[in-house]
Amino acid sequence: MKVCSFTGHRTVADGVYSSLAKLIDAAVDYAYKNGCRKFYTGGARGFDTMAARAVILYRISHPDVRLCLLLPCKNQSEKWCGSEVQSYEYILSVADEVEYVRDDYTDGCMRERNFKLAAVCDILIAYSGRQKSGSAQTVRFAKEAGKTVYNLYARANGINS
Repeated sequence: MKVCSFTGHRTVADGVYSSLAKLIDAAVDYAYKNGCRKFYTGGARGFDTMAARAVILYRISHPDVRLCLLLPCKNQSEKWCGSEVQSYEYILSVADEVEYVRDDYTDGCMRERNFKLAAVCDILIAYSGRQKSGSAQTVRFAKEAGKTVYNLYARANGINS
């Protein structure tokens, strides 16, 4: 069974949200048509949440799809606002699998999560526009491992690349 992972920035500009949501939907369908049945997200705010919600909706018409959360630590949402926590808890409640890298936050738990997201996938769908970020790190890990990487950032932001 092939695996698709998602990685992206925690903030998505309001003006980009709609176009990015459509690109994520298309990416989920593309990955599915290319054999992916397991879809991993890192559980962060922003892009990860958008991707998880897209997989949840896709799963309605494709019951063989599994949403897997690969989370850095059990207290990841500790400092998030109320609506972000509600969304996170909903995604946790409907996920097919949940794996924690660490019980509590450590300096290396995010990096370890990023490495695992890259290691487990056949296809990585990214929303990465900065060189120094966790999502850029995950993209680098995936490319170094010879994985197929699609970065939606330029298309979502109307940038010709």
